[in-house]
Parts: sequence; C-alpha cells; structure tokens
Amino acid sequence: MNESTCSKFSRTLSMADRSGQLLESLDQLEMRVEALREAAAAMEQERESILEMIQSVQNSQEMRNICQGEREELTLTSNRLMGRTLSVEISIGTIRNPQQEEALQKATSIIDEIVKKLLSDMEGGRQQLLALHAACVTEAPPVPIDQKFQAIVIGCALEDQKKIKRRLETLVRNTENAEKNIKIMDHQKLGDTKTNGGH
Repeated sequence: MNESTCSKFSRTLSMADRSGQLLESLDQLEMRVEALREAAAAMEQERESILEMIQSVQNSQEMRNICQGEREELTLTSNRLMGRTLSVEISIGTIRNPQQEEALQKATSIIDEIVKKLLSDMEGGRQQLLALHAACVTEAPPVPIDQKFQAIVIGCALEDQKKIKRRLETLVRNTENAEKNIKIMDHQKLGDTKTNGGH
C-alpha cells in the first residue's frame, strides 16, 4: 500500500511538472505574440507615415515651382511609390466587446463628420480636431478638451484609442499643411496681380 501511495504521489508530481512546462511555454509564446503585434503596429504606422510623406511631396509648393516636364516625371515616380506602398497590407485585429465596438463607431462617426466640414470651414474644422485630439492625450493640452468625445474614447479598446489619436494627429497636420499651401498660393496670386498692375 505504501508503494502504491508513493507511485501515485510521483505521478502527480510528474503531471504538475508537465503542466508547469506547458504553462511556461505558453507564457513565452504570449510574449512573442505581443512582440509580433507591436512589430505589425510599428509597420502599420510606418506605412501611414510613408503615404503621408508622398502626399506631402505631391502637394508641395516645390512641385508647383518646377517645369511641367520635370513635374510629370516626379508625379509618375511618386504615384509608383504610392502604389507600391498601398500594396503592402497590414491587418491587426482588435478584440472588442459590444460596448467597445459601439464606442469606436461613435468616435469614428464624430471624426468623419468634422472631416466633411473641412472643405467649407478649414479653420473651424481644425479647431474641432484639436479639441478632439486634446481629449486623447494625458498631458494638459493648450486647447479646450471635448469632454463628450473624451468619454467616448475612454470606452474604446486600448488599441483603438491609439489609432484614434494617431488619425487625429494626421488630420491636424494635413489641415495645417493645407492652410499653409492656400496662404502661399494666395500670396503668389496677390504678387502676380501687383506685377500685372505694374505693367
């Protein structure tokens, strides 16, 4: 009977050891999974950054100031780069509960509505975007915070919160660049009028 008890005890220890080893393997795999997701997220951000830079070159003042032949050649090159970048598809799924799904839809809808208004009111839309962005940062921003939007974003999944913040940062940069380009073009137009008037 003593031998039977010892044998049973040894088997139990062995099972516990195997369980521990499996758990350790899963812990290591979890770390690798998280590292994989972080690497994919970094690649996704790099893709967005490259696309934004290509668009910036395409819409730059320098592009308008070169001769048509050179501009056409550079446009073809930038379009080729754009196509190659868009062909890189990175998909990172986010697991959400129904409340997080609803919060994401609300946040996306609010941003989409402001984007639609940018064409008719660039400065007003930019101020609204800044207020939304202020709701996504931890440090005290120099602009008013949209409290309603902040409550919605807090209800989103953590990965979605980061993506919302990144989208708003990109939109704010784009509106600032668009305003600069408009001012430069307007200034040039005024300069051309003065020159013509002088003739």
